[in-house]
Amino acid sequence: MFAVVQFPGSNDDRDMRFAMKSVLGAPCALVWHKEAALPSDVRAVLLPGGFSYGDYLRCGAMARFSPIMAAVRRFADAGGLVLGTCNGFQVLCEAGLLPGALLRNQDLHFVCDVVHVRVERADTPFTSRARTGAVLQLPVKHGDGAYYVRPDELTRLEASRQIVLRYCDAAGVRSPGANPNGSVGDVAGVCNARGNVFGLMPHPEHAVEAAIGGLDGLAILGSLLDAVKAGAPSA
Repeated sequence: MFAVVQFPGSNDDRDMRFAMKSVLGAPCALVWHKEAALPSDVRAVLLPGGFSYGDYLRCGAMARFSPIMAAVRRFADAGGLVLGTCNGFQVLCEAGLLPGALLRNQDLHFVCDVVHVRVERADTPFTSRARTGAVLQLPVKHGDGAYYVRPDELTRLEASRQIVLRYCDAAGVRSPGANPNGSVGDVAGVCNARGNVFGLMPHPEHAVEAAIGGLDGLAILGSLLDAVKAGAPSA
C-alpha cells in the first residue's frame, strides 16, 4: 500500500494517487493529516504538492506539525521510503527529514514551466529506472523552490552523494538559464544520508502520460514501486 498524505491545501494528492494507482497499478490510499498513524500495510509514503495550510508562516512550516508527520518520521526512521514533491519537499525540509530549506524563487515570481533535470545517481530507490547522467523532462510550479544550504553544507551533500537531481538544459549541461528558481548548486532534488527519504521540486506525477506532460515521471515513481516490490520496510 502507498499512502498519499493530504494536508489542508494539498492540490496534487489525487494526481499522485492517479499516477500510482491508475497508471502504475499500485494500491494507493489518501491519508488525512489528522490521522495519528499510517495504515498498518503502508510500504511507502508520498507527500504531494500544493499549498499546505495556505503556505502561511512559511511553506511547509505548519504542515510539519500535523499529527500524521510524527508517524511519517517514525516510518522514515525505521527505513521506510518517503517521497516529497514540491510542497512535500518543503514539508520534509521543515520537519528536518531532509537537509536545507526552500526559499522564494530568485526572481520572486511564481514559475510554471517544463524543466530538465539530470540524474546525478541512479542507485537510489527513487531513480533506479534511470541511469546516472540521464536527463528527465518534468514540470515545475512553485513560488518557493530555491533550494538553499550553506556552502560548506553543499560541499558535504556533494561528498555524501545526497544530491540526486540537478537542473540542466536538454543536453544535460548546467547553466544559469536552466535553473528556474536560483537553487544553490542547481539542486532539484536531495535525499537523506540513509537514502530512504527523497524530495524534489519538479512534479513526476504530472509526467506519466505521453499525451499530457510526457512519461519521464515514471522513472521516479516507477523506481519507487520497484523498490517496494523488492522489499522496502513497512510501517
